[in-house]
Amino acid sequence: MKKRLVILGAGESGVGTAILAHAKGYEVFVSDFGEIKAKYKSVLNQYNFDWEENGHTEAKILNAAVVMKSPGIPDTAPIVKQLLEKGILVVSEIEFAAQFTDATIIGITGSNGKTTTTLLAGHILQQAGLNTGIAGNIGDSFAKMVLEKEIDTYVLEISSFQLDGIKDFAPHIAILLNISPDHLDRYDNKFENYIASKFRIAMNQKETDYLIYDADDPVIVNWLEKHPVKSKLLPFSMNQTFKEGAYIENNNLFTNIDNNTFTMATQNLALRGKHNTKNAMAASTVANLLKIRKATIRESLEGFQGVEHRLEQVLKINNVQYINDSKATNVNATFYALDSMSEPTVWIVGGVDKGNDYRDLYPLINEKVKAIICLGVDNSKLMSHFSNMVDVIVETPSMKEAVKIAYKVAERGDNVLLSPACASFDLFDNYEDRGRQFKEAVRDL
Repeated sequence: MKKRLVILGAGESGVGTAILAHAKGYEVFVSDFGEIKAKYKSVLNQYNFDWEENGHTEAKILNAAVVMKSPGIPDTAPIVKQLLEKGILVVSEIEFAAQFTDATIIGITGSNGKTTTTLLAGHILQQAGLNTGIAGNIGDSFAKMVLEKEIDTYVLEISSFQLDGIKDFAPHIAILLNISPDHLDRYDNKFENYIASKFRIAMNQKETDYLIYDADDPVIVNWLEKHPVKSKLLPFSMNQTFKEGAYIENNNLFTNIDNNTFTMATQNLALRGKHNTKNAMAASTVANLLKIRKATIRESLEGFQGVEHRLEQVLKINNVQYINDSKATNVNATFYALDSMSEPTVWIVGGVDKGNDYRDLYPLINEKVKAIICLGVDNSKLMSHFSNMVDVIVETPSMKEAVKIAYKVAERGDNVLLSPACASFDLFDNYEDRGRQFKEAVRDL
């Protein structure tokens, strides 16, 4: 009797999991509450899978041995509640696929900087000639990669939603970059539930595993004091030094593990800003742990190109710099963006608010922001927070219009920064769509 795997959500992770499960002898059924994209439909048909869209057939789902659900589906969805009530195991792609690989796994989570750090760590390992796969919350499906490629080391970007669906998953090296309130709508609006979710990355680690974390983040430090982990702790910090870990001293970045020290000048890092220095500390700690040549680490950190939609310099027009930070979907990410601005800034903000507290941004707005353009279906919360803080604040429901207004308001030497602090689903498909529309609108000026 074949084990029955039901997959909820036919996106990249769902379809990848279906292909892997099929190869491993599972009976597969794929169900999506919405419409399935044409490219994924053709894959499902190619494998002759049983699938459905625009709704869930309970009878075909509630007889599963195990269910893989897409990270976008909340536990409060009726079908998921029924599965959990029946005691059926519901897991994420990461959990399902990890059991089929013996590769070394590096798992990276945090509220901000996950993608940059994942790509940066992956870049160093690939430059060092390691057979490395980069997957998880970015790029290709981890499950499909496990099936189709012989990979020795995985660098996985892992969201809290994916961590909610793990049972036995244990990365050899876990990185916890930072924790700030995000997605609280999925965690009963309780910050401690979200913190606990992030720390699941270390819950199955053993004494022979490692947890790399930001020792400047009080949320992480306090949680670790109360909930010790088994893995070996490797902290990184901008203002403390460690015998084991990463730190900054005299404008140099140091990582020290087992008396093996890597060092380089922070001014030579390709990525600018304090948050990126921290991302570089985390990535170089991984590289040092894996005993990669120091020259390779240095060259990789000096040459890394950065991530699309994350503080991406688009164009300079009339001496005004346009910057795409569409990936900033929470307040903390926008805080980093505004903090790195050294010129007067026209700020484009807004979208689907995830229970944001904007007060942290007040000092930066007073110091750096000359005008605010609210881009969203409902901008009332933004207007009530910021209307007294700047001389110019405008509402618009379209990216083209937002960029045109920014062009009129900005003067020589200013920045125009798209850093929404919100999700994108009110006006765009996703943050990539939002970022691309911004870049197109800028190029059309």
